[in-house]
Amino acid sequence: MSTTLVLGRPGLASSTPLSPRQVAAIIDHTLLKPDATRGQVEQLCAEAVEHKFACAFVNPTWVALAVGITRGTGVVVGAPVGFPLGANLGSTKRLEAEDLLRLGAHDLDMVLNVGALKSGNRKLVQNDIRGVVDIAHAAGAVVKVILECSLLSLEEKIVACELSVAAGADYVKTSTGFSTGGATIDDVALMRGVVGDRAGVKASGGVKTGNDALAMIQAGATRIGTSSGIQILRDLAQDPSL
Repeated sequence: MSTTLVLGRPGLASSTPLSPRQVAAIIDHTLLKPDATRGQVEQLCAEAVEHKFACAFVNPTWVALAVGITRGTGVVVGAPVGFPLGANLGSTKRLEAEDLLRLGAHDLDMVLNVGALKSGNRKLVQNDIRGVVDIAHAAGAVVKVILECSLLSLEEKIVACELSVAAGADYVKTSTGFSTGGATIDDVALMRGVVGDRAGVKASGGVKTGNDALAMIQAGATRIGTSSGIQILRDLAQDPSL
């Protein structure tokens, strides 16, 4: 299976053929399980550097370690904010973002306030996002807003995308991987259709194979969050069409 990859600004069409190296460059190599050990985090970071993944994505407690390992390699470090429920106070999310940026994180994936969205409190949702975005952008960092699509109706997904873009988010993201479902092709396509070229789309949750990754990219994803990055590259290396 082959497809094309959006290069440069997120969401702009490109005729550039996809290659395993290009796929690696949009993977957030991720380890967020609560029992992750120092040794596992060190291994994740070494793999991210070796395979030139976009990001080594770890829980906040491991950010300083990850930054030390990846410094100067071109691989950035990411961490979640308000994870995994998104129900923290906005002030708490902002403090968490400040701590992570101080430790050297570059990508912040924040969970939007799902309950507020479903209650119709759009102002709270947008302000919650903007609070983190403003802090991150002042530090030259990137914010991806996790919608937790499996908990949202079609209309709520559209509203969540619009609020995220209005608040200045760099990406919208499908899932935490800790709720009732992960990324789907339909959700990625919907999100891309809503945000257009105004933001990137990150597919995360259940993306485990090369075919999974290619399908998400074809649907409009410009970033893949996965703990299966090595397997994805192995699959792609065996694809004779690439």
